[in-house]
Amino acid sequence: MTLQETISTDLKTALKAKDETVLGTLRLIKAEIQYELTKTGASELSDTAVMQILKTNYKRRKDTALEYDKAKRPDLSSKEIEEADIISRYIPKEVSEEEINKAIGEAVETLGAVSLQDMGKVMGYVMAKFKGQNIDGSKVSSLVKQALSAR
Repeated sequence: MTLQETISTDLKTALKAKDETVLGTLRLIKAEIQYELTKTGASELSDTAVMQILKTNYKRRKDTALEYDKAKRPDLSSKEIEEADIISRYIPKEVSEEEINKAIGEAVETLGAVSLQDMGKVMGYVMAKFKGQNIDGSKVSSLVKQALSAR
């Protein structure tokens, strides 16, 4: 079963269970999938494309929750966090910092990186190694900077 089919099935289940939070969240995801289908003219999106939509929505909700926290609106923040948790069910577990650091060390050795000027090469190597997995590019960037500036 594709990711798109899984979301559709879960949407139907939430509709029957009258779970408004799950229903609303999945409807928004489904609408974005539908938009992409219309834009591309395809009949179905690949799991990679659906995963990108999910990651974007997850990050958007986490960022919005932080903004609501800053504005001292815990009621709205908790709603965003709840929706992010629903979306996270469809996203694979994020690559750990330990795994990223190991890949950075491997990249530095393989590429012979010695300074911050080699950051692009190392970033490319690490991101390619974890392609298709849930990895935060900004976290990788800061870890690569840290590793290269220590040299």
